Formats: sequence, structure tokens, C-alpha cells
Amino acid sequence: MTQIPFTRRPWLDRFFGLTEANTTVRRELRAGLTTFLTMSYILFVNPQILSAAIDVPNAFVQLLMVTAIAAAFGSAVMGLVAKYPFAQAPGMGLNAFFAYTVVLGMGIPWQTALGAVFISGVLFVLLSVVGARQAIVDAIPLSLKLAITGGIGAFLAFIGLKNAGIVVDNEATLLGLGQLTSAPVWIAMIGLLISGALMARRVTGAILWGILASTLIAIVTGAQVYVGPDGTLGAFSGFTGSIAGIISAPIWPGDLVGQMDLAGALGLGVLSVVLTFFFVDFFDATGTLTGLAHRAGYMKEGQEMPRARRLFASDGLAAMFGAFMGTSTTTAYVESASGIEEGGRTGLVAVTVAVLFLLAMFLWPLASAIPGAATAPALILVGAMMLEGLKHVDWDDITEALPAFLTLLFMPLTFSIANGVSFGVISYCGLKLLSGRGREVSPILYGIALLLALRYVYLGE
Repeated sequence: MTQIPFTRRPWLDRFFGLTEANTTVRRELRAGLTTFLTMSYILFVNPQILSAAIDVPNAFVQLLMVTAIAAAFGSAVMGLVAKYPFAQAPGMGLNAFFAYTVVLGMGIPWQTALGAVFISGVLFVLLSVVGARQAIVDAIPLSLKLAITGGIGAFLAFIGLKNAGIVVDNEATLLGLGQLTSAPVWIAMIGLLISGALMARRVTGAILWGILASTLIAIVTGAQVYVGPDGTLGAFSGFTGSIAGIISAPIWPGDLVGQMDLAGALGLGVLSVVLTFFFVDFFDATGTLTGLAHRAGYMKEGQEMPRARRLFASDGLAAMFGAFMGTSTTTAYVESASGIEEGGRTGLVAVTVAVLFLLAMFLWPLASAIPGAATAPALILVGAMMLEGLKHVDWDDITEALPAFLTLLFMPLTFSIANGVSFGVISYCGLKLLSGRGREVSPILYGIALLLALRYVYLGE
């Protein structure tokens, strides 16, 4: 088949390199929609968490708007500048650390905490521009890169199981099996079976169709899978029947924009907070981006990650912009793996997510029609697919196998990608050194392991 000359290809194809990535506009748009649906929960969860610490008029709606704007900006930068199919939004875990540990626990004003987030973003950009983040990625051995990808998959699956209520808290055993007859569980199980069967039949858009099918089943059957204002579950209540019941005009978050306190964040008393934000997000985001890039086929063995500086700088810029707008650290989302699994390979996926987040500012009541039980199967299924690379780990070599295992295990069990990467790196360096094979490790990785160990000793969690 004759290939169309570059100058005659549509501008979207030329700009994003669709032909080179062996993808199409339709596939990229579908992948973007899938990614958005699996991460759109952040529009409601992030305001719920941050409103506990940020006291402004109409806090929930203002924070929802900020969340959407920060996600749109971060995803757009990732798509247009770095040209990767990775979406960004205010990160889970970091928002809880911001609200409950820094502001409520330590008594630091939320404006100062936002300043700390901004400064950490500046550090991300500086390290990205000089190539330090790429050097760190290159220093990580293949076994750990594969384990990071698999660990993110296990983490995604665990989030999906938790969101569906399949895995719940248990005082005696820490974790336990949820109530299998509850509506969220059976809706999630039906969605998982539908998506899995469609994928086995190689149906295009299997994950997206599974989300939509399980949502429709929940609405038609009146399943109580929708979280109400009081936190209890109920059936889909529908809309008012008028256009006003679906579309709501955005509210400018004037009480949040530009409120960060940089001077306060630079004080010695907040230095540990800045460093904690930096360390946690640096390795969380670096681990996430590395795992996603490997899954998307951007990281071939022996080759460097393309456009690495722009990729990592985009992550830092997103964190800076999010702090300016009034939200905790904006970072790459592991849920981007769902779009990658749908075939998304270029920045057009991230740009699509950005547009959908902007539309969500007008249609956020409609977004509530997608329950968490419907998106949970996508996370579980994608998580399973991301474990595929673990077969290439040398399990016969304990110095490779044990760090990979710890990386894989620590991510879901500590609910932190950063912890998984940290314990994997520390154990890898320690085992290689003590087994007399220390020269197999890059000096850069030894330095990272030392910093990570000191971080746990002096800064804790």
C-alpha cells in the first residue's frame, strides 16, 4: 500500500504523528473518552477531600471548577507539548496529604500549602530541563521498569476492587471480601464480564462499551450505586427534565486562584512539607510516567524515552499551574492506561481528555450518571493487562526478582506508587552491593537509593 506523503496528510496526523504511531483519529478520540471516564471521579472526590481543609464560600463547586481547569491544562500540555497519551489531574493521595496532614494536622494555612506545591513543581521543571529525571529513568534497570508497570497494574486493579466494594476494610484481617449481593459489587462484576468478553472477541472499544453497558444496567434496574450528598448510596435520580437540569454554568473560583503563599512556603518550618511533596510526587509521577510509557510502547529495551525532557517538564508545569489555581499537586494519572489499552498512542488522547474536562465544567451534573461501580471494571481489567511484562523479569536471579516483587507488592498494599518505586530501588541497590555485584548498578541509582532511605528516616510519610 502506497503511503501518503507527509505534506498531504491531515494536519492532526502531521502534528501528532498518527501514522508513525499506527493509529487513527477515531481510535485516539475513543481512547481519550475512555481515559476521561475512568478518571472523571476526581471531579467529585478531589473537592470532597480538599473542602475539609479549604474554607471558602461555595467551596465544593469552586474546587470542582479548579479540578477541571487543572486537569484540562495538565492534559493539554502533556498532549500538545510532550505529545504523549497521558492525562493529568490533581493526584489522589497527595490531596489527602495536603488536606489532612499538612493543613489540618500540622496547622499550616492552605495558602502556604499551595505555595509548597508550587515550589515542588518548580523543582520538577528544573530537574526535567537539565535532564536529571531522564538520567534517573535510564539508571533504573529493566526488571524494575517492568515491575513498576506491573505494580501500577496491581495498584489500578486494587483501586477498582476497592471502588466497587469487592475489597473492604476488615479490623481483624486488614482487608476482606465485601458484600457480594450489594448493588455496586454486582454491577461492577457484570461490567467486568462484559468488558472482558468483548475484549476476548476483539471488539473495538471493549472497555468503553463495558462502562456504558454497566451504567445503563444500573440506571434501568434502579441499582443503588450512586453516592448522594449525605454519602449514602441510592438509585439514579435522573434530571429535572429541562436543559437546566443537565447544564450548569461554571463558577469562576475567584477565592482560590492566585491565593498561594510562596513566602510562607519558603520558611524553614515548611521546608519539610516542600521536600515531602517533592519526593513523593517525584517518584510517584516518574514511576507512573515510566510505567505508562513502557505500556504504550515508547520504551524499547536499550533505547531512551523520546521527548523525555518535555514529558517530565509537562508534569512539573501541571503541578505549578494547579497550585496557582488552588488545588493540590496535579500529576500524571495511572488511569491513562485504560486509554492506552484502547489503542491510544499520541498526544491527541490527552488533548481529548482536556477538552472533556472543560466540557465537564458545563455538564458536571451529567457526569454523575457514570457511577464508580461502572468504571471500576475498567481499572481491574487494565490492571490485569499491565502485568503481562512481568514474564520478562529474571525470576531465577534473586537480586532481580526480589526488588521486582517488592515494587509490585508495595504499590497496592501501601496505596502508593512512590513507595513501590522507593522500596524497589533501595532493595535492588542493597542486594547487588551485598552480593558482590555492585558494579552492575549505576552510580546514579545508588545516589537515589540513599536519598530515598534518608527521606524515610528523616521525613517519614
